[in-house]
Amino acid sequence: MVSIELSTRECGGQLVVALRGELDVVDAASVAASLAAVAANGRHIILDLKGLEFIDSSGLAALVRGRQRARQAGCEMHLAAPQQQVLRVLALTRLTDVFPVHIGVDEAASSRDSAAPTAGSLGARAAT
Repeated sequence: MVSIELSTRECGGQLVVALRGELDVVDAASVAASLAAVAANGRHIILDLKGLEFIDSSGLAALVRGRQRARQAGCEMHLAAPQQQVLRVLALTRLTDVFPVHIGVDEAASSRDSAAPTAGSLGARAAT
């Protein structure tokens, strides 16, 4: 049984990859492969995490591998709209220091070139 759904769309000339469900060891390898394929296009990527309810360490590793592939292709990967539980895991593992994390997809699309991503404000929200 698949516990994660992945879909893509465009927003502001960037590719939005939406994750929905639970990203764990069962689906981490396929998500990592999908992110690598998307990154190969050389377009900036926004991961829409609004529908992601759970992530484990293998899921985090899939996101990090996707970011590495994106950077190798000369683009960036931003995270958008993580739910409280997912944001807390990102903050506890200090991945909010690695990924630009935004409140929503529109903000991520408009602030891609901004020097100050909103990770700090979202990290503070995760601690509560």
